[in-house]
Amino acid sequence: MQVTISFMTVALFAVIAQALFAAGLLAASVFNRVSNRFLALLMVAIALWVLDGFFRVSGLYGQNAGLYFSPIYYSLGFGPLLYFYVRSLVNHGFRWRAGYWWHFGPVLGQAALYWWLRFQPYAVRNDFWQHVHRPVTYRLEFIGTWVSLMAYLFLSLRLLRQYGRWLEDNFSEVSRLRLRWLRWLLVLLALVSGQWLVELVLREFFDLYYRYDYSTELLGVVVFVIGIVGLRQADMRAVRFAPDEEPAAELAAAPAPGSLPEAAEIAAAEVAATEETPPPPPAPNPEAAAQTAPPAPDPLIMERIRRALVDDRLYQNPTLTLAELSAHTGLPPRLISFTVNAGFGRSFNDLVNGYRVAEVQRRLAAPDARRLTLLGIAFESGFNSKTTFNRIFKQVTGVAPRDYQG
Repeated sequence: MQVTISFMTVALFAVIAQALFAAGLLAASVFNRVSNRFLALLMVAIALWVLDGFFRVSGLYGQNAGLYFSPIYYSLGFGPLLYFYVRSLVNHGFRWRAGYWWHFGPVLGQAALYWWLRFQPYAVRNDFWQHVHRPVTYRLEFIGTWVSLMAYLFLSLRLLRQYGRWLEDNFSEVSRLRLRWLRWLLVLLALVSGQWLVELVLREFFDLYYRYDYSTELLGVVVFVIGIVGLRQADMRAVRFAPDEEPAAELAAAPAPGSLPEAAEIAAAEVAATEETPPPPPAPNPEAAAQTAPPAPDPLIMERIRRALVDDRLYQNPTLTLAELSAHTGLPPRLISFTVNAGFGRSFNDLVNGYRVAEVQRRLAAPDARRLTLLGIAFESGFNSKTTFNRIFKQVTGVAPRDYQG
């Protein structure tokens, strides 16, 4: 067999080779192990889809009819693999459950069909194409892939939005954990879905096959981007975001005395003391009575948090997390999060970075301010990157650090 050499042939071959190589590296990665394996499977599935395009542009399909119905189509797995990659990436404690298998039922059926056809004589495959695949199963496969990808893109984007809010309430340094590249990847996949919709309209209403078909090229770009940024993803071991697995009752529950260190027992006692106040009489209006006013934050707990951050200088820890503040104060993480949001009126990230900016301002106003560079002062105040410092300082003060006059 002879391969027709063209720019597209070389480009698709390079994309396939890069995708398989990057997938191997991801599968062998020592960190983000579970999420990287989902991503590696997604890259392999996309690479096999691109292989179909390579067979077409290289002329191999025309030279070897046996390549038709090769078991290289796993497009119904694109959406589930992407979604579970996002889920496992934002939750280091993610564990596979038997109930998750139903997400992959369609792609397993798709794989079974092509593997069965692979071992059938050419006459059987040709008859299947003419009477079953082109009029029925091809449409089901193509439309199903589009619907599946759109549904899982929506779920993934929603999960990332929730994760972004949670991140601000649990980490003081989020620049490496924001996953902005992943959002752009999802947008790129949405463009692929849009292209598939165009192809769907052309095939269903105009009977045009492989006309204005750019989905293979777009998927090539997607898998190329994944191979680059996926390997550079930050270590996410400290991230454990699992909103659907956390009991709702834990949101307001305080630990029983004796289950935490002494400091936590004191905090629990302080919370209990505030609950001894008799509740207000019920409102005469039934609708007003149904609306329960949110509990007010405890000033004693607010002061304990302030002392830990300011007096104990925890804000100078550049990677301070809500869990570390909880361990230092003995207060439950949810109680700290509620108090910071309702009492200080900020997210945990904004509160800690506000103290850091205030420390930078204090040092810049000191007589010996020139002893250190501006970046040196920023690092001693708790920042750990120039980019993050410049962004947050301007966000808080309204001016860039170099333009600030202490």
